[in-house]
Amino acid sequence: MLDAALHARAEALVAAYTKAGLRIATAESCTGGLVAGLLTAVPGSSAVLERGFVTYSNEAKTEAIGVAADLVAAHGAVSEPVARAMAVGALAASRADVAVAITGIAGPGGGSAGKPVGLVHFGLAAKGRPVVHRERRFGDAGRAEIRRLAVAEALDLLDEALPANPGG
Repeated sequence: MLDAALHARAEALVAAYTKAGLRIATAESCTGGLVAGLLTAVPGSSAVLERGFVTYSNEAKTEAIGVAADLVAAHGAVSEPVARAMAVGALAASRADVAVAITGIAGPGGGSAGKPVGLVHFGLAAKGRPVVHRERRFGDAGRAEIRRLAVAEALDLLDEALPANPGG
């Protein structure tokens, strides 16, 4: 599922974050720790990955990273406000400089007309910068593919968050 191209991207990110002296935290729901797992597959990643939160349940989002229960109740776990709050919460609950959050519907069930299978929301919080949100609709591509695409998008966000990146 996590192919050689993703591993190469993770290696490049670990090198870039190491060079920049920055640390990462992850808050993952539908990816279940795949981003953190991919990063830790890279030798030397202990200098970069500060910690990872697998906040699969709504209670975990609230208890581990401080996402307000009323926010989840009002918008649903798979939403822009919750993705943003997850990123902010992971940053606050860690010693990281950058936090990426992922919440989505990987399927095969769980979707609805308003929130179909393949809908994934991402949040990125970095010290001293505005919180970034991204929504992707990957379609009903299958659970493994949706999760792989979500990992790739999270890596994109982490890359864009590097200070040396003119687009970040």
